[in-house]
Amino acid sequence: MTVAQPEGPLSEGIRTLEVRWIFPGELETVVAGWFGQFTGGTESRQDTYLVSPHLPGLSVKVRGGRALEVKVYRGSPGILEVAGRARGRMESWQKWSFPCGRLSQGSGEVAGWRQVHKRRRIGWFSPASEPISARVPAPGEEPGCTVELTEVFTGSEAWWSLGFEATGAADLVRGELQASAGLVFAGALPGDVELSMDHSRSYAEWLWQRSGAEDRQR
Repeated sequence: MTVAQPEGPLSEGIRTLEVRWIFPGELETVVAGWFGQFTGGTESRQDTYLVSPHLPGLSVKVRGGRALEVKVYRGSPGILEVAGRARGRMESWQKWSFPCGRLSQGSGEVAGWRQVHKRRRIGWFSPASEPISARVPAPGEEPGCTVELTEVFTGSEAWWSLGFEATGAADLVRGELQASAGLVFAGALPGDVELSMDHSRSYAEWLWQRSGAEDRQR
């Protein structure tokens, strides 16, 4: 893998405030249908995460085979709670992205890295309110909050995830995230979906837990 050197001094990266829930099993049709009202676009890609060695507080991945993304955990400002609908841990992250080449010319996994295939349904909320369906801005391009419903496949396992990622001024992102969650969860959730603390975690934490479970089974 080759990484392009950034021009000029290294920037401060992009600050985000995120909350995510990850569930085992395939995404149910009723959940995908419910989320359709918020979707501004869909994309499929493969991300490759560094899982060994374990680096607490750090997430490293090759995004779509084109960019090396490094994220540093900056702590949690508390719990996102929408009464009776959702409860999850908000996490502050700082991330940098650099153009890069693929990890390997082959199709298999590289030692220490885990391939994760994603099909993402994506919506966007501006600081003012309604979801923008025409275009989802690039990360950090403008303030607001992305909401995504993602089908996740790693190895032979199927999972799915619902997540929010707010960007913008440090004193505004919490309000952006809470307002967006309030709009998404204004109505009842479909089926028996329960967005609880038990399922609230980042991709980095989830992958580390999965790797540990696989090691114990060997």
